[in-house]
Amino acid sequence: MSAARSVAADPANRAWRTAFLALLTAGVVGSAVWLVFLSPVLGVRDVRVTGNFDVSAAQIRGAAGVADGTPLATVDVAAVEGRIRGIRRIESAEVSRNWPGTLVIEVVEREPLAAVPVGGKSALMDRHGVVVEVRETAPPALPVLRLDRPGPGDPATAAALAVIGALPEELALRVAEVHAPSAETVTLRLKDGRTVVWGGRDRPADKARILVTLLQRPADTYDVSSPDVVTVD
Repeated sequence: MSAARSVAADPANRAWRTAFLALLTAGVVGSAVWLVFLSPVLGVRDVRVTGNFDVSAAQIRGAAGVADGTPLATVDVAAVEGRIRGIRRIESAEVSRNWPGTLVIEVVEREPLAAVPVGGKSALMDRHGVVVEVRETAPPALPVLRLDRPGPGDPATAAALAVIGALPEELALRVAEVHAPSAETVTLRLKDGRTVVWGGRDRPADKARILVTLLQRPADTYDVSSPDVVTVD
């Protein structure tokens, strides 16, 4: 057996090589962990905000609360999303990582769907019944809700907002007020003074289609609460 082979076969030499490779591997893994999770090299350098119109990007970045240089891999995206949803005007937020150093925030803002008179002012509600903002006067394009207990947990509020949201634009622009004593007794008052008995939130497409045709006939009241049997008075 040659001297080279004897050295290679030496158990001590094999153990040293194994230890060296283990240390080398540990060093590579350790460096990678440091680079990704601890080092600012792959830290947040930019926070990109998309989908916002009324809420400024600066306000959203402030709510996100992610400092420059924070390792991108350690950002708790669920916590960031929760903080951003704390902005009243934000309906939803989705946060993602764009390597090597960009945090992307995509938001959906709450859109006012109707106005509710409150203390001489107008509370603008979104489709979920959440008050987006309070103004001195309601925008003329928004219908006014007449409700006993307006709010997200009120069935009548939910039904009235669902009816408004289901109306095609040509009809929605003609509605001045929506009365909802209950979830099954929604009534629309048009800007020209005519009344539409809508009923519940069921079969909105059928009701809207029939109503468009009925409004061509002069009358004071149009009852589409039962689309199969409509009446005009």
